[in-house]
Amino acid sequence: MVDMVCREGILGNGDMQVLLVEDSATTRRVFEAMLQKRGHDVTSCADAESALERYAATPYPLVVLDWLLPGMDGVELCRHIRACPHGDRSIVLMVTARDRAEDLRAVLEAGADDYVPKPIAVDAFDVRLAVAERQVEHLQQRKRAEADLAGVMAQMVRSRDDLLAILNQLPVGTAMTEADERLSFVSRAAAAMLGQAADTLMGRSWAEGFPLTADDRARVRAIAGRAPEARATVTVHVERPTAPPCWIDVHVHDDPRTPGGHIYVLYDVSDLHALRQLLEEKAHFADLIGKSDVMLQVYQQIRQIAQVDSTVLIEGDTGTGKELVARAIHYAGPRKDGPFIAVNCAGLTDSLLASQLFGHRRGAFTDAVSDHKGYFEAAGSGTLFLDEIGDVSPAVQTSLLRVLQEKEIVRLGDATPRKVDVRVIAATHHDLLQDVVAGRFRSDLLYRIRVARITMPPLRDRRSDIPALAGSFVGQCRAAMGKPIDGVTEAALRQLMAYPWPGNVRELKSAIEYAAIRCMSTTIDVGDLPPEVQPGASPGAPQASPAAPADDERSRIVAALAATHGNRKEAARHLGISRATLYRRLAELGIGSGEA
Repeated sequence: MVDMVCREGILGNGDMQVLLVEDSATTRRVFEAMLQKRGHDVTSCADAESALERYAATPYPLVVLDWLLPGMDGVELCRHIRACPHGDRSIVLMVTARDRAEDLRAVLEAGADDYVPKPIAVDAFDVRLAVAERQVEHLQQRKRAEADLAGVMAQMVRSRDDLLAILNQLPVGTAMTEADERLSFVSRAAAAMLGQAADTLMGRSWAEGFPLTADDRARVRAIAGRAPEARATVTVHVERPTAPPCWIDVHVHDDPRTPGGHIYVLYDVSDLHALRQLLEEKAHFADLIGKSDVMLQVYQQIRQIAQVDSTVLIEGDTGTGKELVARAIHYAGPRKDGPFIAVNCAGLTDSLLASQLFGHRRGAFTDAVSDHKGYFEAAGSGTLFLDEIGDVSPAVQTSLLRVLQEKEIVRLGDATPRKVDVRVIAATHHDLLQDVVAGRFRSDLLYRIRVARITMPPLRDRRSDIPALAGSFVGQCRAAMGKPIDGVTEAALRQLMAYPWPGNVRELKSAIEYAAIRCMSTTIDVGDLPPEVQPGASPGAPQASPAAPADDERSRIVAALAATHGNRKEAARHLGISRATLYRRLAELGIGSGEA
């Protein structure tokens, strides 16, 4: 056993032999120092050719390589490594500064297990190394266990008693079922993982004996029902009555002795899951998802802005998640125990908006049958989020300016000012500076609301976040619909990465929901995606003419009308504004029916 472990690249003290491929001497020394600090024996190469020779002679369990290398590049080297006889026994970590969709696809298709974006963040790289180390340990333990299991399978025809004794000695859990799904054997390791005594499980259905959620049971059953070559690993969460919960990888094999019977092989991956969770925490902030550089900058801005009480302007295209940013600011700051009230300014008329914002007295207008407290008062000690503030009328702008300056409101039909203690966060997809120049927005109000500011990037500028976003939305659909959907196929993910997403994150979420409804298996595939996301289809939302500037509102409106054949309801939906706002902008910009 010692010889085998050494041959696989694990040193006697548990550390690893690592193959490092980096042409920059400076960067190579930095990586060497980081790996050696973690106790690893590092072999460094400056080019892919010499690295491949080393790897062909020694099956390094962990390979860290740069994409850009002289001669053969890192992607091609990764393919050659995977083609080696022992190429499936290594974890490959690719270092690259590229983050385009086609580049990320190339890395995954070449066989890399993970990638590290440049510039390197030391803390994040340490976490990724920890994850890779755990992957190496589990991969090699799994390979050894599978080799042991293969030997065990060969002995099945000779002696069942010997088989059970051997299975009980394996470090992985094993459970066997008859054709009716009743458990006929549970190894000691499997019973420990499941938190139950083996004898209490015997004769029971595995679905009753395994303490899994209904969702996880459905996923395991779906995998067991597939042909052997189509089965994949299922990771499940186990709540044990007398031990901490754990995460288990489940592999399902057909029992060669019993027609219809199965062998369930269980691997405890709780420690690996914990490390992955640590890495995922860096990709989330409140309900926001993403670990791209632009999103990490947004998270940092939220942390900074949350600690002060200034007004905030959140800018960005429709569907980028501006309200999520506003909520994150509120709940990360000292006002988190107060209310958070969101108002869509574009969806209300001027008179109704003024009444809703500032309140009214009984008799102030025909339908005012009682006194009414407005949003500013209701949000006292908390946060008022004014979405689409660029769509409010000049009269309401004047009232808002007075509230922000004086910290008091006057209800409609009343003459008594009322002090308010509320933080205001506004959002818009407009270019308010252009609106100021055009006379549609007050400059003094802009300066009042734009004390702190955050710009949300469109999804096309953070494509590396699409896999995480899609995975999160799949999980939400699984919970809401009760369908055992595990994830998205690589082909479907490539298509999601290639699509321009004019509707941003909101459109991606809708696309995943559409696909989840259509999906007839446990994995969303290309054919399940909406028509506009299919290969060769045109984006769902109209695009401005190439000759027109992207920020030219008149051109965008005309383009939307042309793309929807003059259907103003559809044009408003594509533009992300209400029909009332669209009609007002048509009048203000002098756009007639002839231009539609």
